[in-house]
Amino acid sequence: MSQFARRTALALLVCSTCAAQAADWSDTSLSYRYGTKYAEPFNNQDISKNIFNLSSVSGYKYGKNFFSIDFLLSSEADPSSAGAKDGAHEAYAVYRHTLDLGKISGSNLAFGPVRGVGATAGFDYNTKTDAGYNSKKRMLVAGPTLMLDVPGFLDVSLLALRESNAPYNTFSHVQTPRYTYKTHAMLTAAWGIPFEVVGVPLSFEGYANFIGTKGKNEFGGDTARETNIDMQIMYDMSAAVSAPKNTFKVGVEYQYWKNKFGNPDTNNPGATAKTPMVRAEYHF
Repeated sequence: MSQFARRTALALLVCSTCAAQAADWSDTSLSYRYGTKYAEPFNNQDISKNIFNLSSVSGYKYGKNFFSIDFLLSSEADPSSAGAKDGAHEAYAVYRHTLDLGKISGSNLAFGPVRGVGATAGFDYNTKTDAGYNSKKRMLVAGPTLMLDVPGFLDVSLLALRESNAPYNTFSHVQTPRYTYKTHAMLTAAWGIPFEVVGVPLSFEGYANFIGTKGKNEFGGDTARETNIDMQIMYDMSAAVSAPKNTFKVGVEYQYWKNKFGNPDTNNPGATAKTPMVRAEYHF
């Protein structure tokens, strides 16, 4: 695991612990997912990935925090460097903080199907070792959020994205200076909705991102609008192993990602991923 990945995991674990101490409620989880149909731009092969995740969500008097970091281990179809026989490694961290404007103002901002109105800000941060691009993404996000009145939660946000990257090409050995894309918009939704089928405890969880074009890329090419939908059906198997509710979950997941990272999928089959996965989670 890279030095960045180790440091980020430690920082997020410390932040999660601190947030849990100050929070009215919290949920920290470790999860694993696996699929064989991952895709990467400019790579026409199916890629297998093992993905380990640490996440924490917590709520306090005026809002909530969300931390997540994925550690993604690719098969040799997505090599770690030119000519390598091992797969690429990636760490991708996300942080979001949502302020509940109704709780701050002491006003009831509910209307129609909306139970609350918020303001969200945060960042994405990644590093990857691969044969060509070696992403070093940095992104700040901010915008309004509507919290819908459903069982569980469904939050919809319209965020402005300020993204940059500074890739290193292992073929040419050229380090690209950090390049900032045009500020662009993302309509995003995140949800976790519990339900039952003949008494079996299930949940429908996931997120959907619809991202506008971010202008020219760092090499002068056009970028494309992205659609990234990741959803899963999870079974709460906690009762079967005599554990508290929502401790152990297993399920299936599917991701559809068109024009991945803004790369147009015209003559670029790897820029659109259609990936089924299996998933397991431990919550504490």
